[in-house]
Amino acid sequence: MQRRLFFLYGLLAHAMFLVVYAWMALFVGNFSFGTKLPTIDGVATTPLAMSLVIDLLLIALFGVQHSAMARPAFKRWWTRIIPQPIERSTYVLVSNLLVILLMLQWRALGGVVWDVQHPLGRAILYGFFVGGWLMVPAVSLLINHFDLFGTRQVYLHLRGEAHDQPPFRTPLIYAYIRHPLYVGWMTAFWATPTMTVTHLVFAVLMTAYMLIAIPFEERDLLAHYGKTYADYRDRTGALMPRLKRAMPAGAELAICDADNPAG
Repeated sequence: MQRRLFFLYGLLAHAMFLVVYAWMALFVGNFSFGTKLPTIDGVATTPLAMSLVIDLLLIALFGVQHSAMARPAFKRWWTRIIPQPIERSTYVLVSNLLVILLMLQWRALGGVVWDVQHPLGRAILYGFFVGGWLMVPAVSLLINHFDLFGTRQVYLHLRGEAHDQPPFRTPLIYAYIRHPLYVGWMTAFWATPTMTVTHLVFAVLMTAYMLIAIPFEERDLLAHYGKTYADYRDRTGALMPRLKRAMPAGAELAICDADNPAG
């Protein structure tokens, strides 16, 4: 019975992420479709200074949770409370809840930084926007999507099998850059034909979080994979390719960033 409950818990956490992810795309893109769903550039309802503080705290809360709960030291402590098979699913669940909190409590600041009116320019920027949101799940499927979201862990537990760390591989884009998930996120956050001050604050803070998170994630990966990861890091760029030094796409190595479900 416990194994079935854990499996159901993991499936629900993963399904919840898919819903929250789609909702977040609508939120960032300002697509409410006539509903009362909040959007990033909603109507300003609180004073500017207070709104800015609230937005900073919301992203800080998400960033601290998203990074701290993924660290091995926290996991060793956390799994004394949360059973190992559902540790990752619980991480995903908490992340989902904090993203929902962020969207519901986000405060608009007003002001416009740029506003592209030309139809072709708007189409191009929306194309990058959609591409960024599609890139995130696409590149996660190249490596260990179901492991990142805890679904593989609860499935193996249901079957009575031990969870093993997925192999270190570098398929396709991972042969050239180490964090394509972050590239997808950044593209999704920055590509917009109308950049308001509110949207800019969101994009800057989320990008800053990702840039801060990269060294911590790579430190853990280096500790886990040793020279294999060190050599991979020397050959590739974090967010931009080093084309002359990149490893061939067919090489049988691959990054398994088990510390972050977004990348």
